Amino acid sequence: QVQLVESGGGLVQPGGSLRLSCAASGSIFSINAMGWYRQAPGKQREFVARITSARSTNYADSVKGRFTISRDNAKNTMYLQMNSLKPEDTAVYYCNAYVTVVGGTIADYWGQGTQVTVSS
Repeated sequence: QVQLVESGGGLVQPGGSLRLSCAASGSIFSINAMGWYRQAPGKQREFVARITSARSTNYADSVKGRFTISRDNAKNTMYLQMNSLKPEDTAVYYCNAYVTVVGGTIADYWGQGTQVTVSS
C-alpha cells in the first residue's frame, strides 16, 4: 500500500555532514507525523527526530543543534540534515510515517533503512 524509501546514507568523517531523504509512495491520502529512528549494532532502535504535518519538530537530546528534520508535503518526502557528525552517530537510520491511506485507514510504516557510518 505505502512504501518508504530512504537514501543519502554513506561513509563520512567525523565533523562532516550528510542529508538523508525518505520518499513515501503508494495509496496515500495524507501523511501525518514522520520521523527518523536509528539502530546501532548491538543496541535497540532509538528515536532521532520527528516532524508533524504542521512542521512542528522535536529531537533526541543527542542530536539537538546538529540535526535538522524537514519535509516537503507536496513531494511526500522527509529529510534529515546531519551536521557535525560523530562516530556515535553511526547506525542504520530508519524512516517512519503515520499515513492515512486512501480509504481512511491510518497505519504506521517503516522504510528499509540506510547505513550511516562516521569514521576517519
